[in-house]
Amino acid sequence: MLVLVDLVLMLMDFTISILNAIVRTILRPRLKPIDGELCLITGAGGGLGRLFALEFAKEGAEVVLWDCNQEANEKTAKLVRELGFKAHAYTVDISKRESIYQTADRVRREVGDITMLVNNAGVVAGQRFLECPDALLERTLLVNCHALFWVRHKTTKTCMTKAFLPHMKATNHGHIVTVASTLGLFTTACVEDYCASKFGAVGFHESLTHSLLAEGVDGVKTTLVCPYIVNTGMFAGCQIREELRSLIPPLDPLDCVQRSMEAILGDEAMVCIPSIMNIAFMSRALLPWEANVATYRFMGGDKCMYAFIKSKQQQQRVVANGYANGHVSSG
Repeated sequence: MLVLVDLVLMLMDFTISILNAIVRTILRPRLKPIDGELCLITGAGGGLGRLFALEFAKEGAEVVLWDCNQEANEKTAKLVRELGFKAHAYTVDISKRESIYQTADRVRREVGDITMLVNNAGVVAGQRFLECPDALLERTLLVNCHALFWVRHKTTKTCMTKAFLPHMKATNHGHIVTVASTLGLFTTACVEDYCASKFGAVGFHESLTHSLLAEGVDGVKTTLVCPYIVNTGMFAGCQIREELRSLIPPLDPLDCVQRSMEAILGDEAMVCIPSIMNIAFMSRALLPWEANVATYRFMGGDKCMYAFIKSKQQQQRVVANGYANGHVSSG
């Protein structure tokens, strides 16, 4: 009898969830205030990270900026401060566990407990799998996936403890954002390292969300952001079939961040940008493998990374020639 009651309750929750999703799609959701929140953003030195820093600051949050590029990170901090908001810049290589531990400990001592965490940093090797050095493959996984684990820990004298999550759980307040990719929901050719890392990021994020809900920690929100190619230069040269490019163009970085902010401040659990990417996500699960392959080939998705890889190779040759001719500084 109990199972029947639970089934009815589940179906009610199921129906309400669908109706809520429909309403949220039609009506703009109410956005929560984040004045006074302490927001940490990884990869804050450029691209989406800098825009996230500016947008969170404009909403009233105090931002903590992490990036391995000190100059770029300090520039982001300067831009935030010029707007009249608080920013704290830390140079961190999030591919190195100890660097994360030490910096997380510093942030807790010098600034306070993080209440919003935006895991934004990301890299891609840009080489074919069999031609890519192991170190580059490993770095992609370390930055895009493994750092999601380490960034929540610190080293103490007695044991390994969570760095930012315990305070959120203790106060039942906080928000964890994972900026993944549509390539964490479905795949394409020639970016095996990137797809593997983003699938790992999506899996980690969803499992963490389930864990928080199972423990009744409903005040700590999570948002998974899965954007299509963003026009930041990271995937320069990547193109689908010419006739379809106007239908799914690369995303403007500011538009992408502003849509992400709507999802975060609206406590949306997941957002695909643009929304049409949800169709590709669903088709991967519902259609036979061969049907997906046929669709990818029609759209040019199976070879969309060829020009990107060629562009990366040309950049590497320019850098190598620069070193050889003494035109590129090692510093």
